Amino acid sequence: MNGPEIHIAVAPELRLFVPSARRVGVTSLTTDGVSTLGHVVESLGVPLTEVGALVVDGREVLPSHVPRAGEQVSVQPVERPQLVPGAPLRFLLDVHLGTLARRLRLLGVDTAYESTDIGDPALAARSATEKRVMLSRDRGLLRRRELWAGAYVYSTRPDDQLHDVLDRFAPDLRPWTRCTACNGLLEEATKDEVADQLKGGTQRSYDVFARCAACGRAYWKGAHHEQLEAIVERALARFPSGNRLLRDGG
Repeated sequence: MNGPEIHIAVAPELRLFVPSARRVGVTSLTTDGVSTLGHVVESLGVPLTEVGALVVDGREVLPSHVPRAGEQVSVQPVERPQLVPGAPLRFLLDVHLGTLARRLRLLGVDTAYESTDIGDPALAARSATEKRVMLSRDRGLLRRRELWAGAYVYSTRPDDQLHDVLDRFAPDLRPWTRCTACNGLLEEATKDEVADQLKGGTQRSYDVFARCAACGRAYWKGAHHEQLEAIVERALARFPSGNRLLRDGG
C-alpha cells in the first residue's frame, strides 16, 4: 500500500545531488509512512551534512520528523559561515584531497589527512574520536551516522576547494605555522640544527629555517616559496576575518 505523498523543494545549491528529473521546482514523493524526513532527503541523494534547515509547512523540524500526507517540505543549505559547536574547528580529509590538505596546513589550519584508503568506517571513527569535520567528495562516507561532523567538497579543483572550505567554515588562519607534510607545529631552527637535510646550494643560500616539532622536517624559503606565498596572500585577501587572531597577536 502506498504511503503519504509529500511535496519537496530542494534549494538550488543542493540540486546537484538530486536525480535530474527532480531538480526543477517542487517534486512530489510517496513515502512509506514510517521513515524520517532525514532518511527521505538522503534517499533523494542529499547528504544531511549539506542541509541547514528542514522546513515543513513553514516551520523548521528535525530530521527525525516523520512526514505526513500533503506536507510541503523545503530543504535548505547550511548557513555560512557554518558553526561546529562542541570542539575546536579541526578537519579530517580522505585520500583524494591531498592538495587541499597541504594548502589548509599551509594556512595554519589543523588538518589531518589519510594518505591511504583506510575505508569509510575507520575514517568516520577517527572523525568521531578526534572531533574533526570530515571533508570528502564521497557521499556514502558523509552519510555515516558515527561522523562527528562532515562537509561535501564540491569542486575537483584545489583552488576552488580551498575557497569553498574557507568560505563555509571561516577558520582562523595562521600561515606558515604548520608542517604541510604531517600537520605538526613549526618552530624556529638554526642552520646547524637542520644541516643534515640541506644540500650544498641550500647551505650557502639560506639562513632562516623552521623545523616541524613532530616529524623534524626542515623548511626554508626555497624555489617554490613565491607560489606558496601567492596562495597565502589570496586566502588572506579573500578571508581577512579568518586571520583576526594572527593580526591581533593571539
